[in-house]
Amino acid sequence: MKVVVLGTRGFPHVQGGIEKHCEELYPRLVKLGCDVTVFTRTPYIAQQNRTSEWQGVKFIHLWCPKQKSFEAITHTFLGILKTRAVSPDILHIHAIGPSLLTPLGKLLGLRVIMTHHGPDYERAKWGKLSKAVLMEGERLGISFSDNIIAISKGIKEHIKERYGKQSVFIPNGVSEPSLLQAGEELARWRLEPKRYIFTACRFVPEKGLHDLIQAYRLIHDPPFKLVIAGDTDHETDYSKNLKRQAADASGVILTGFISGKRLQELYTNAGLFVLPSYYEGLPIALLEALSYELPVLVSDIQQHKEIPLREMRYFKTGNINSLSSAIMHTYLKGIAESEKEEYRSLIKESYNWDNIAVKTLSIYKDVVK
Repeated sequence: MKVVVLGTRGFPHVQGGIEKHCEELYPRLVKLGCDVTVFTRTPYIAQQNRTSEWQGVKFIHLWCPKQKSFEAITHTFLGILKTRAVSPDILHIHAIGPSLLTPLGKLLGLRVIMTHHGPDYERAKWGKLSKAVLMEGERLGISFSDNIIAISKGIKEHIKERYGKQSVFIPNGVSEPSLLQAGEELARWRLEPKRYIFTACRFVPEKGLHDLIQAYRLIHDPPFKLVIAGDTDHETDYSKNLKRQAADASGVILTGFISGKRLQELYTNAGLFVLPSYYEGLPIALLEALSYELPVLVSDIQQHKEIPLREMRYFKTGNINSLSSAIMHTYLKGIAESEKEEYRSLIKESYNWDNIAVKTLSIYKDVVK
């Protein structure tokens, strides 16, 4: 089974939920017998990292402009044109923006799978024109794809209600965590184990990091620091203001985008994981926090509630006072062994990447038939 992948910036160690999704999924599909070629976006792959293969996945590094509104569509257009030379059994397109060009793939005789990672036009970062283009990408992708994968039940319901089309629910997953004792990373930021709260995400408005910093500042003499791992793909007024806001707040640490052992060490030793998002697809960062058996605190958006957590783990979205008091309460309460066991069972049954790869391959086989 020969598969070409578009819609991701590339991997490994590239910031983004889709990038993490692809990094976990495609090496597993290679092990299941697929021949996988991924078109990466060169602005996100450092020159020294532009290898032709990683864990059996082949890479074609393809130029695109690093401009928020044009990079995905330009990259997808060039990628589809080059896909014909690869002659794949399946063209797998991720996200609704790149799916705008699904009809071109069909016109060229390709079998196309679309993975819907969420209605991105709901993200605050997009203007009216961009939102309209994304909505059209969703419509064309759903209308012309040979099959559709939805990463959450909410997205599956959205596709059915808006377009009357069936899709297959295959969620994001999480790998077994690598537990690392306090070492270089904690020393780098002068952190003590369990004496900091943690989050990891991009610096975009819908992640609610501005709320998190404000809520942290409301805590009088906090017994912990606030550590935020991540950055922005494209510097904006929001990301600049967020960094200024963090610099003015005592106890707030911005690590920048990190991955691998550095990220694993911060997850392992955190006292609480917080995700104050206004919008998500199905957050891999939250699944990772659960795999590390951390106490978590998340906004009460539908996408978070799809992951069955105890009621005390949610706070009212956008309510800074509620978030501030909830941070102190959940940090001090910690997590019981019974709740950790719930996490272990949940991940094993519902968010196992090996099972996700098997289900994805089954979709490929159905489409080829």
